[in-house]
Amino acid sequence: MTTEEPTEVINLEPSAIIGFDGHVVCGLRVHPDQRHLVFPLGNEISIYELATNKQSFLRGHTNTISTLDISTSGRMVASGQSNHMGFRAYVIVWDWESRKEISRYELHRVRVQSLCFSSNDQFLVSLGGKDCGSIIVWDIEQRTAICGTIATKETTGDATKVCSLNKRFTTFVSGGDQNLRVWNIDRERKRLTVQDVAVGKLRREFTGMRISPNDDTLYVGTMSGDIVKINLNCNPNPSVPSQDKMPVLLGCFGKHNARKPPGKDCEKYHYGVRDLLLLPDGKLIIGAGDGTIDLVQERNGNFKNYRGPTWPELKSLHSTKIDGVVTSLQIVHGKTLLIGTNGCEIYSLELANFSSSLRLLKTCHTNAVYDIAFPYNFSLVFATASHESIRIWSTSKMQELLRIVVPNFASSSIVFSRDGKSIISAWNDGVIRAFTPLTGKLIYAIPNAHNKGCSSVAVTSNGKIVVSGGIEGQVRVWKIDPYVQSLIGVLKEHYGPIESVHINTYDTEVVSASRDGSCVIWDLIRLTRKHVIFAHTQFIAAQYFPTGVQILTAGSDKLLGYWEAYDGSLVREVEGSKSGPINAIDMNMMGEYFVSAGTDQIVRLWNYQLGVEVAVGIGHASAITSARYSPNGKFLVTGSSDGGIFVWKVPEKFHIKIPDEDTTTDTNRDAASATKTGGKSVHSSSSQTAGSRDASRKTTP
Repeated sequence: MTTEEPTEVINLEPSAIIGFDGHVVCGLRVHPDQRHLVFPLGNEISIYELATNKQSFLRGHTNTISTLDISTSGRMVASGQSNHMGFRAYVIVWDWESRKEISRYELHRVRVQSLCFSSNDQFLVSLGGKDCGSIIVWDIEQRTAICGTIATKETTGDATKVCSLNKRFTTFVSGGDQNLRVWNIDRERKRLTVQDVAVGKLRREFTGMRISPNDDTLYVGTMSGDIVKINLNCNPNPSVPSQDKMPVLLGCFGKHNARKPPGKDCEKYHYGVRDLLLLPDGKLIIGAGDGTIDLVQERNGNFKNYRGPTWPELKSLHSTKIDGVVTSLQIVHGKTLLIGTNGCEIYSLELANFSSSLRLLKTCHTNAVYDIAFPYNFSLVFATASHESIRIWSTSKMQELLRIVVPNFASSSIVFSRDGKSIISAWNDGVIRAFTPLTGKLIYAIPNAHNKGCSSVAVTSNGKIVVSGGIEGQVRVWKIDPYVQSLIGVLKEHYGPIESVHINTYDTEVVSASRDGSCVIWDLIRLTRKHVIFAHTQFIAAQYFPTGVQILTAGSDKLLGYWEAYDGSLVREVEGSKSGPINAIDMNMMGEYFVSAGTDQIVRLWNYQLGVEVAVGIGHASAITSARYSPNGKFLVTGSSDGGIFVWKVPEKFHIKIPDEDTTTDTNRDAASATKTGGKSVHSSSSQTAGSRDASRKTTP
């Protein structure tokens, strides 16, 4: 172990973040270089390289990012955030090449709703949320606000979207609930002029916007499920900013259904048109609230005498459907469609092969990650437990390999069996379920294992004994046979929910941590209580040191406790956090270092013997609910309440010192010949069984 005092605390850098905030409208963006995806992830912006799967991040926001945009040239990225009620929200402009902040301003209250760059990269237009309602024009070069005004009239709803024109850099469009307006920036007079689009009696809540390349036509999606086509009536000379004619409505279009008679052949998209794309050949790609993706073209028919306000003008050429509400549509290389959904998933779709090319590109949890588990001595895959699902991830590709779904219930704890042939999980419906890590098939289920929900689970090294903890405060011991699972003991001592159970290396003891302020050390052979640990806290986690001589605990009092397993006496207490409870702890295989994380959103790496911080990681946007040290000791995995999964690189100086295999073999041979005992040699192996090794090659079903 390291005995000298560390001189400084090192910053932990995330090597990857598994996540995508699909709730941000139009949050998924393709950079003009066609090689990078840009999307928000909590309070960071993720830059994802498509060819190599590498990620880099832009950090500077103090709260969740609510919108972003990329300039036409690709030289800049702008992002806006939401904030707590009564506080102002930042807008930050980033330089793409250096990944550095250019400027920032906080002129909007509570939330930045939408952003857009002017076509010449001179201005940034920002729209505030409901509590603000103003439009601000920011001069990027001068780093100052030029002008600003209220975005809507008092007789209409809120504006939710701004979109700039392609050739006229001083003109942009805003839209929202019953409002659609065209704005002009007067740089000399430092003011905005506005014209309302003449839509007659049409009342719609406008969503996604696309403008034709020559700025003639505006296509706007609506929450009513149709598409509004607007003639912008811009001056033919792009250098003249003035607009003499009023923008007018050309039509409100729905999808034509040839199977129905005229007058009833117009169909609208369910749950609204959330986003749309305008292709170079004039066709439209529509993303709807029910997950429908449609490639359509205009029929150019005469519908002046059509009885409804929405005309069946759009002819569907190709259609497919995905899970979730479509929130973003983007095109890569002109042939691949990328779709972002509110289920935090990114799909790719080839336009040439619309029906059978749909592929899940990126996914993540949508709810809190309650637990993380690695197979024994195998760091290439890990599993996460969350609401309705258990997922297995590859640490090399950072992609989902397998998803096990149990609808309407949440998995609170998971663990791999030592042989890697099963994943044992605890669920809030009181059932313990075991699945195969290759196919996700159910091996066995123990119903009514706990009457108020099962909160934690652990398994012995031979896989024959499972220990579970419940919300009602009982620890139960189960014998696992191939065809039957039987209860062999109920350990009653706690009167609060069991937060964690952990078995020592020798399978002789188990420690249970409870919210009632006690940890109990149980004899797993005799099924009796050995010692009780009391403290003025709600224990959230407890774990044995690898040799089994000490126990490390964490709880709501922000302290890390070292306890003797022999008699339950306190050895040391260390302040593990300054502002909130510690929700998760985990040691490396040698016990030299351990990780702690909690509500303060900070990941801390500790030297166990000295009890001091050696590294700190900052990046989570919400409370950290789970943390795990990889078996090889080279990285950490943490999960948060917003569903984000962070993979942190452990600095090389803190890696586990493993002897070379040749040296170990020679040492064992010399020791065996020196002792000349008649017993059999015991060889350790760090390789995982074939079952878990094959899991890294499994693709998502």
